[in-house]
Amino acid sequence: MGDILSLVAKRLGLGLFILFVISVIIFFMVEALPGDIAQAVLGQGATPENLAALRKEMGLDQPAIVRYFEWLVGALTFDFGTSVVTGNSVAAIIGDRFTKTLFLAAYAAVIAVPVAIILGIIVALLRNTIFDRVANVVTLSFISSPEFFLGYILILYFAVQWGMFPAISSVREGMGFFELLERTFLPALTLVLVVVAHMMRMTRAAIINLLASPYIEMAKLKGVPPWKVIVRHALPNAWAPIINVIALNLAYLITGVVLVEVVFVYPGIGQALVDAVSKRDFPIVQAVCLIFAATFILLNLAADVGSILTNPRLRHPK
Repeated sequence: MGDILSLVAKRLGLGLFILFVISVIIFFMVEALPGDIAQAVLGQGATPENLAALRKEMGLDQPAIVRYFEWLVGALTFDFGTSVVTGNSVAAIIGDRFTKTLFLAAYAAVIAVPVAIILGIIVALLRNTIFDRVANVVTLSFISSPEFFLGYILILYFAVQWGMFPAISSVREGMGFFELLERTFLPALTLVLVVVAHMMRMTRAAIINLLASPYIEMAKLKGVPPWKVIVRHALPNAWAPIINVIALNLAYLITGVVLVEVVFVYPGIGQALVDAVSKRDFPIVQAVCLIFAATFILLNLAADVGSILTNPRLRHPK
């Protein structure tokens, strides 16, 4: 237990350092963008006095390094400042959006993870059969296709031609749970098609790699049924790479939904990021990018811990 806690502490420290570096990059890259925020807010007709007053109000008259540390301290308490467009708190604006994105990611993950693992095991058992080849071709097609293309294909068939689901995933307060599932089905299905392919192929590769092990051959010679060989002997030793790819795909479900939310007009944090970029609302852009980075680092940390717990050899890499 002490070794595990020490490794988790090291991974957590490394994750915090990486997040600090990313926060520096995010802040100063946004600072380096051309244009004047005050000018963008007030328009071309603003007088120099009005521009100077707004810059002072927004703190833009202070050095960038001072504003960075003020922003970083505020971010530690979830205070990302105020929107330059609406004047509302950034945390209040993106909080509700982030909740909706988490719901969409959870919806897709609940479908994708079990489907990918079961499908990966089946194609590993049926290796080099027609089913295996067809599954490989289909998954490679989904991996190769951009999310927005898959989204438009689903809209064309499921919304326009068959009329089964709405093309636009508009949600409102007080909407029933099942109605919410129906309205968000197409964006969730788009994400499922993308991440299932990755997870299924990793599960298949991990299982096939273990099927050639001597202890698996011994189990087969003893007459153990194939499904029991997989479930009891192969799968427990394959969890480390599978957990890694699942965690990476869960991170993608949260941080990679920008295009999917735009295609389906889903009011998530990805749509908020696109709106903020188009309106040059930089406090929201910085906050969303930092949240994406923190989510990705946190899920990678969870993947590391999960891999270490399922594979004791990783606790002693030397």
